[in-house]
Parts: sequence; C-alpha cells; structure tokens
Amino acid sequence: MESSVDIRKRIHEFIDTADERILRIFKRIIDDTEKEEDNYSAVPDWYYEKLELEREKHIKGETPSYTWEEVKQRLMRDYDL
Repeated sequence: MESSVDIRKRIHEFIDTADERILRIFKRIIDDTEKEEDNYSAVPDWYYEKLELEREKHIKGETPSYTWEEVKQRLMRDYDL
C-alpha cells in the first residue's frame, strides 16, 4: 500500500502533465470537497451551546430519562407505526 506521501507525489507529477479535461475533473473534486466541508460548519455555534446546556441539565438529573422501550412505544403511538 502506498503511503500518503507517495500518493501526493504521484498526483503532483501527474498534474504537471495532465490535459485540461483531467485538470477540470480534479477541480470538480476539490470544489465538491470544499462544499461538503462548508456544510459541516453550517450548524451555528449557538446550537452547540444550547445542546451543551441541555446535556448538563440531563447529567444533573433535571430532565427525564427514558428506556429504549419507552421511546419506541411513544414513537409507535405518536406516528401510528
């Protein structure tokens, strides 16, 4: 199995001689990857802060806990499953 260093080297060498079609394919892959990374940061910070507060309340016992069976029954009842 090639190391990531070997793969990078091979790709760099290939790009130096690649035709326009191949370069456009690489560009599309890069653009799509960057879009995916942007989507991961689409969740605002305030949501994580709220989630952490709710988690802390739950750990302190300030919110109820349910068994999987209770959750499943409630979902089946509420969504007529």
